Amino acid sequence: MRTPSRSTSATSTTATGATATAPTSMREAFGETMSELLDEDLSTVLVLADISRQYFRQAEAEHPERVINVGIREQLLVNVGAGLALSGLRPVVHTFSTFLVERAFEQIKLGFGHQDVGGVLVSVGGSYDVSSGGRTHQGPGDVALVDTLPDFDIHVPGHPVEARRLLRDAVAGDGRVYLRLTEDSNAQARPTGSMSVERRGARGSVIAVGPTLDSVLTATEGLDVTVLYASTIRPFDAATLTRTLGFADVILVEPYAVGTSAWHVSQALRHVPHRLLSLGVPRAELRSYGSPRDHQRAHDLDAAGLRRSITDFLDADTAAR
Repeated sequence: MRTPSRSTSATSTTATGATATAPTSMREAFGETMSELLDEDLSTVLVLADISRQYFRQAEAEHPERVINVGIREQLLVNVGAGLALSGLRPVVHTFSTFLVERAFEQIKLGFGHQDVGGVLVSVGGSYDVSSGGRTHQGPGDVALVDTLPDFDIHVPGHPVEARRLLRDAVAGDGRVYLRLTEDSNAQARPTGSMSVERRGARGSVIAVGPTLDSVLTATEGLDVTVLYASTIRPFDAATLTRTLGFADVILVEPYAVGTSAWHVSQALRHVPHRLLSLGVPRAELRSYGSPRDHQRAHDLDAAGLRRSITDFLDADTAAR
């Protein structure tokens, strides 16, 4: 258990996560909020692997002992974070999702999980934000991998304001957290924590995770379905799903590997006959570069593709009845 030592310079403004200028991206929100946290809490340490260092020049100058850049050595990045956690500090470990989770998975499993210490892993890049970088920079399997480890909270914010809140909450705790940041963003922030109810309907429920919400809302316009929004996917909010459930057709829309949360939905509804449609990034590799929007369209995760998948699913059930 860490023993935080807070500086006396923290203000009410930073304590609420508010700033004079709202961040325009989740990555910018991370840079601003993390710099504030380094000022406020002497037990907080940031470990970088070159990525996003441009956001921390001032913090690095002011807190050289608590902003550690290990260079492009991702396994070392995670091991340093775990070692700092063992010493009683609260590490925030950051780089692209492919390098943080896929390349350094064994270090996460052993350094944090097996040694049972807390820390905050913050990734950027999402599934294909860096689509021009090719497969080495595409990481749709990150959440599924982290989900194989016990006792990880997993947050997938859909807006920079949500990213700010979730980072502050994660650093204030002492558990293991994975915070997944993306370039894609919804137009408006939603409450964080439990699922929020965006729309009520009778034909089924659509769970939109993180930055998929705006596309889901457009795709389901005029459809008689409940739309739920989740920025925290682990622990899974089974209570809200079951409480709001009408007809037991469920569509799960995730911005990473398709079916990642399917087991959790099925567990939540294990006593209810139900149908489940999982939508997300398929396992088949898209061997083209293009833009993130091109990848979204190719995977039918844009509003038009989601509309087709959702209506086909609902209509098939209607025909069967």
